[in-house]
Amino acid sequence: MLDVRQLQALRAVHTAGSVTRAARDLGWSQPTVDYHLHALEQLVGGPVLDRTPRGSTPTEVGALLVERGGEILALCERAVADARELQRTGRTTLRFGTFPTAAALLPEIVARVTSAGRELEVVLKEVPQLLDDLHRGELDALLAYSVPTIALAVRPEFEVAEVYRDPLHVALPTDHPLSASESLDTDALRSLHTMPWVLGSSERDPMDVLLMATFEEAGLRPEVSIRTDDMQVMLAMVAARLAVCLVPRLAVSVPPPGVALVPIADPAFARTLLAVVPGPGRRASISLAQLSGVLAAAIEADSGGPRGRV
Repeated sequence: MLDVRQLQALRAVHTAGSVTRAARDLGWSQPTVDYHLHALEQLVGGPVLDRTPRGSTPTEVGALLVERGGEILALCERAVADARELQRTGRTTLRFGTFPTAAALLPEIVARVTSAGRELEVVLKEVPQLLDDLHRGELDALLAYSVPTIALAVRPEFEVAEVYRDPLHVALPTDHPLSASESLDTDALRSLHTMPWVLGSSERDPMDVLLMATFEEAGLRPEVSIRTDDMQVMLAMVAARLAVCLVPRLAVSVPPPGVALVPIADPAFARTLLAVVPGPGRRASISLAQLSGVLAAAIEADSGGPRGRV
């Protein structure tokens, strides 16, 4: 049977680069580290480390165990921490991750989670980093986002539910010829390739990936003026007639002077807010239905206004 000390030993060698340094970091003797590593190799039927005079690195099998073992160790550590907290306070903590520009929703989320008898520990990171933490067992749930044509890169053992579909608009200077349009079809959107664009900080942002793919399908590549996730900066660039940008409608209740928000007719141009929790058979501190309900209520209660790009 797998012993967590075997995983601790392997993780320590992976981190430190050698058995000797791993033993020092763990506060164990080197024979103890070797004992647990050999026991692990007997259990899986092959070597988990490539050992050289310069140090040790995981084999392909070892790398798999480092990844999956990290999840197991995180869950073990969390189980002890939760038990201690429940013993001390009578409450448990929900570790919830969301992207920084969704922070405006947090007061409502915190209020609704704490009213249900839980403490809330919030982690703010970009979506790829949140997914890594969730996969390792360091988060219980998260709010993520994508677009309808790009699936969220979450492992299949996790459950995902769409909480809200937020139409994307193009923010144009009010004196632009298309600013009074009821909506923009694909051809009209592509006609904006001559304008500089403000995109998000990450080149993997699904909204920007969708936008650039739409241009590239027609052999077009617009100029990227700057990259930022600050909605105030983005809209200021538009108001100054320096650029145009995509805007989730939920992110701006009233556009600032000089800016018009024009809907895009293609339904693929929407930002989908997604609730993510561990699936059946994994530790779940909150059900998908509960989390979806909390997030939907928080979105509905949010008063809006410029607050940052999602």
